[in-house]
Amino acid sequence: MKQIPSAVRADILGYCMGVRRAVEMAEQAAADFPQRRVFTLGPLIHNTSALASLEKKGVCVLSEDMAHVLEPAAEGAGPVVILRAHGVPPQTKALLAAKGCTIIDATCPRVLVNQKRAADFGSKGYTVIIAGEKNHGEVTGIAGYCERCVIVGSAEEAKTLCAGGFCPERAVLISQTTISRAEYDAISSVLRGSIAQLHVFDTICPATVQRQDALLALRGRVDGVLVIGGRHSANTQRLYMTAKECFARAALIEQAEEIPREFYALSCVGLTAGASTPDCVIDAVEAALLAGDLQGA
Repeated sequence: MKQIPSAVRADILGYCMGVRRAVEMAEQAAADFPQRRVFTLGPLIHNTSALASLEKKGVCVLSEDMAHVLEPAAEGAGPVVILRAHGVPPQTKALLAAKGCTIIDATCPRVLVNQKRAADFGSKGYTVIIAGEKNHGEVTGIAGYCERCVIVGSAEEAKTLCAGGFCPERAVLISQTTISRAEYDAISSVLRGSIAQLHVFDTICPATVQRQDALLALRGRVDGVLVIGGRHSANTQRLYMTAKECFARAALIEQAEEIPREFYALSCVGLTAGASTPDCVIDAVEAALLAGDLQGA
């Protein structure tokens, strides 16, 4: 008789508050403006299933570059444009408004706090240092709110920066909300050694830490872990890195059809999911495991 694995979900997994809010706002926009074109400025979240679902409801993705070539229209007569949870620079909002777009701001409340903090301290003459990925939408969005801004991606970059004479009189350090705690602490430690007046803010979203902790709580209880989420999602990739380090078997999948064959032979499989993974995708993966639905068997 074929063995069918059991599945154990991490206590916290899937959509975070900011992502769930953004998706719900996009769905509501499609319902509220049935006669208007409705776009998200860039992919709303890093999950192909969620984006496909939104497209079926009439919400399409507008490339951020395309915002510059939208045809000008009277105020409120242009398309409806939803700003994603990562946020955008203020210049982008101004451009969309000038094109007559109806703007729905789905920026995560935690990111909005960082944008305001960058603007406030920047206006007071502080150098704003952002710890995070240089090309990440959240980071570039925050950077747009202050003139004197430096982005640092790692402790090594911070060391190189300080060795090159970087030593502002006054500075603040904030982070991309999904950066790892260890990386942020390491960057902070380096900068504190060179900048006398450095204000460090704890801006890491607890959702990231909660999902990591919930994953680690599966140790000793499962034979392997499936990390469910978009391959372009930063927090999903960090979950996968932790899973590879702490469990004998780990795999990153976006859909139930991608479950590796060997996972169907395990007694118990742990499930976790990134903060942009829809509930329905998690449910489908669990159902496939419990049904012993091995593709091609």
